[in-house]
Amino acid sequence: MGDYFSIRWMDGMVRMLDQRLLPEKEVYRDFTNCIEVVEAIRKMVIRGAPAIGVAAGFGLALTAWHSRAAEVDRFKKELREGAEELRRSRPTAVNLFTAIQRIESIVDQAGHMSLEQLKLKIVAEAQKIATEDAQMDLQMAENGQPLIPGRATLIHHCNTGALATGGIGTALGVIRVAYQKGKKIHIYVDETRPLLQGARLTSWELKQLGIPHTVIVDGASGYIMKTQHIDACLVGCDRIAANGDVANKIGTYNLALAAWAHGVPFYSVGPTTTIDMRLATGDEIPIEERPASEITQIGITQITPDEVEIANPAFDITPAKYITAIITDKGVARPPYEQSLYKLMSDTNR
Repeated sequence: MGDYFSIRWMDGMVRMLDQRLLPEKEVYRDFTNCIEVVEAIRKMVIRGAPAIGVAAGFGLALTAWHSRAAEVDRFKKELREGAEELRRSRPTAVNLFTAIQRIESIVDQAGHMSLEQLKLKIVAEAQKIATEDAQMDLQMAENGQPLIPGRATLIHHCNTGALATGGIGTALGVIRVAYQKGKKIHIYVDETRPLLQGARLTSWELKQLGIPHTVIVDGASGYIMKTQHIDACLVGCDRIAANGDVANKIGTYNLALAAWAHGVPFYSVGPTTTIDMRLATGDEIPIEERPASEITQIGITQITPDEVEIANPAFDITPAKYITAIITDKGVARPPYEQSLYKLMSDTNR
């Protein structure tokens, strides 16, 4: 098992697993233009910061592949329009913006490149983004192994597996490799309201992989830490500020506070592409506000009275002081993060 994937390039077409339908149905959908990819991101056919970045790259690759522009300037205009639509799709995950910038850099450096050469270069860069994401997942998984005991009970929030990336996942990738190495692993899975990515997606992935787990409501994590021996909490990240503050799926902050109160190590796992050194603190990270219907309804069933006021932030910011370590593809950063993340990113850019 475990042969599912979130997104793939299929020679002029992008194939995505429609995560809205899991676990009831496993349906792959095909997309042939950038605007379709924008809508897939916005409607959460695909989600997870690294996977969104891969999707953005592939969206612009579709523009390049199918463009009928006869002149370079017209082609560049099509790319700019696609990039702007992608930027508006979801604002919090920095991977999306990084992928777009990489494609735009190809265009900026085109020089005297022919139109056909430029198109091929863009498609190749998008495929490179996807390949690098998968490679970073494997490296993060290895870097996280020293932090996972041979017998470990863990708490995991949201979904950070292969569904959320172009490879095996971030935090769930660490767990997956630990299990494959023979470690005795049991996972408590936060259901993750309001869209239930833990109950629907993480549990589905863990079943595919045969990894023992128990689904709990988000509010049960403190009780579980008090009554069970929990070795660590592992979560993903959508953006990391220079001081180590982490933006992640709503409910992460609550989990970190509970872990802090019970002395449980709290690890955030993410590729270096999620680190945004331009932002001094998490206060500068934009937080996406999602539709009220995600809270008022579960599926097609309304669970609230009519016309109630709803707040639905998709993410929260966990202050760096509650994070034991940040596991990346380039190594494990520890406090003080202003120093460790700076060094890690400086080494990456050499």
